Amino acid sequence: MYEYVDPFIGTGATDLPTPQGLAATWWWPKPQVGNTHPGAMHPFGMVSACPYSGAYPTGYGLYDFNTEGVPDLLYERPVASGFTHFQQSGTGAIRKYYNYFRVTPMLGPLDDLGTTWDLLDEVAEPGYYAATLSSGVRCELTVGPKSAVHRYTFPAHDAARIVIDASTGGLAIPHSRTVPLKAHLAMLEPGVAQGEIHVEGVPLAVHVEVDAPGWRQLLWYDRRLMPGGTRLDFDYIRPTTLRPFGLMFMGPSRAEQTVEVRLGFSLRGCEKARDNLHTDVGRTQVTFAGRRDHTAATWRDHLGKVAIKAESDDQATVFGTALYHSLVKPCFAPDESPSWTTEGPYAFDICTMWDIYRTQLPLMTTLFPERSVALAGAMLSIAEQEGNLPIGYRMAKGADRFSRQGSALAHTFLADLCQLDLPGIDWDWAMVHLEMDLRRTYGEDYLVHGVAHPISHTLDLAYAYHCTAAIAHKVRDRPLAQQMRDLARGWQAAYDPDTGLLRDSTFYEGGRWNYSFRLLHDMRARIALAGGDEAFVGLLDRFFGYDAAPVTQPGVAPSVAEMNAGYGLCRFEGLNNEPDYEAPWSYHYAGRPDRTAEVVHAAVANQFGTGRGGLPGNDDSGGLSAWYVWATLGLFPVAGQNLFLVSAPAVAESTIRLPQGELSITTTGFEPVEAGGPVSYVQSIAVDGKTLDRPWISGRELRRISSLHIELGPRPSGWGTQIRPPSTSGPLHATGGEA
Repeated sequence: MYEYVDPFIGTGATDLPTPQGLAATWWWPKPQVGNTHPGAMHPFGMVSACPYSGAYPTGYGLYDFNTEGVPDLLYERPVASGFTHFQQSGTGAIRKYYNYFRVTPMLGPLDDLGTTWDLLDEVAEPGYYAATLSSGVRCELTVGPKSAVHRYTFPAHDAARIVIDASTGGLAIPHSRTVPLKAHLAMLEPGVAQGEIHVEGVPLAVHVEVDAPGWRQLLWYDRRLMPGGTRLDFDYIRPTTLRPFGLMFMGPSRAEQTVEVRLGFSLRGCEKARDNLHTDVGRTQVTFAGRRDHTAATWRDHLGKVAIKAESDDQATVFGTALYHSLVKPCFAPDESPSWTTEGPYAFDICTMWDIYRTQLPLMTTLFPERSVALAGAMLSIAEQEGNLPIGYRMAKGADRFSRQGSALAHTFLADLCQLDLPGIDWDWAMVHLEMDLRRTYGEDYLVHGVAHPISHTLDLAYAYHCTAAIAHKVRDRPLAQQMRDLARGWQAAYDPDTGLLRDSTFYEGGRWNYSFRLLHDMRARIALAGGDEAFVGLLDRFFGYDAAPVTQPGVAPSVAEMNAGYGLCRFEGLNNEPDYEAPWSYHYAGRPDRTAEVVHAAVANQFGTGRGGLPGNDDSGGLSAWYVWATLGLFPVAGQNLFLVSAPAVAESTIRLPQGELSITTTGFEPVEAGGPVSYVQSIAVDGKTLDRPWISGRELRRISSLHIELGPRPSGWGTQIRPPSTSGPLHATGGEA
């Protein structure tokens, strides 16, 4: 899928064709922009490199801060004041914007630093970005796992410059600047320098090598050069008195002369940053082409894990880019923890857990289980060293772990790993932290009062107890497993049996309708609480807008009245936001997989497209993109239950390269999925040639089967209507076990 990736998808405001059919009734309350960036990234790498305009939220692009509707413009066209490192992907409003060590190629004086130039002739592909500044400098970026390499092609000039600003961080909008607490810079030898800044409690070190023979190198402070200086040290920086500072390399340039800038990064000091650079790019002077090729090869391997028979180049582009965006976060930085000194796995940008735990993390576990094991190890070390399992974790210290958004979501991720018997995790050690974590923050309310508000946390905690029970069973602690199972029943306190919906509460985004159709561990009892299959399906039909009129989406700066009216619709948010990502598959548990197919196909056909505006909302570290990947394949992971629901795919054929071998998904009777077009329904399924009557397969099955054949037809069938996915309140149908 490498050739079809377009990193510009999601960088612009949503610009999709007018939705048709069911999708026209969905309402989008959150920002209508993907918030992605086209900068160079390595699969799950620690470092990214991207042009910097200072715009929200990645530092790339055109937009001001926004939390709802169409984003307002800061710029009319793409611009940049240089190129920064470390960017979020698809997130919003998390107040952690990185963008450290801005590198700017210049032809004017240092006083011009901070000027924005137009970005012309932009090109992006996995691991590579290029553009020409309106100053005439051609700029190219690539990255390794812990490094970045820049290549600048200058016109003829008597005083070309490469300026590295070590004081820049965050965004160029109010309240979004990051100020280093302390810093030091040092010139080591011609073309070589090092530095370290302490930002948000974390020491970020850089080792810099510049291939520009004969150029001068200088330190600068407050836009003034420091001739002869070899060190610059700040033991304490106050935000109110910060003056910019950094390094500069300056000299005459010939026409078409290239200058290469290599930067190695570490959270454990300058010497480690140097070692990381040399590990990534070697010790030769010219390394850009080699590093670009190596990163491209790594991307080809990662993106080659899934192949589809696309109906068009556009579909291939949307899918390939979705897979790409699913594989950039979290940032893995082995042996780099700034908080503890032992070697081993470390990761950051586990942002945002409430977005990725249902879609992106299961995709990573399926395709790259070794990455998930490493992430589990990092999470458990974070819990041991910092006191909690993260709900979100950034390259920063502090107690802010996004506790408002969700509770105990790591338990879901760890339960899937435990049930797959993946090596490399000490589950007895894990159980200590899993149990303790359930008693923190909202967990105390759950234990004392039987309910936690926002009411969605009651569902989080009950589900976490269910997941922890599975792990306790794995380590053969039967009394603890039973205790966890008993506590897992507390989800029922969150629902009002008179309405079949969640009780009134505050909510983190969305409302009670958006959170009411989560996939619980006891969906049988959940449906009974709503009044049975027919009543539950009726609630879902209302939520998804069956027989409803089309709606009007919010525009720029929507009014309070407009937003309140939209929320009053109590409608599916059309993947513009994440609380109801999994709701379409609730139909499976009520014996209506036909409805699942209708909703999912409407979303696939209407809510994703090509071009910068091709996403319906924030990509959220690949959470949204991973949703599209699963939906296209006709699978959906029930996170924490080691379970995959099966539905009609959006392609006729696909292949998934799993650790144990390839899984081929084929169809007969397939019709292309198009906006306003017919829906294909599952008629029957065969797994390795044997009939599968149930609408799900286990994670263990997925890892060992070689073929999944799906017969499709134009009308709903009896498939999946009798045997329901597993629930804890009763036994499965006799034929409902593993194939």
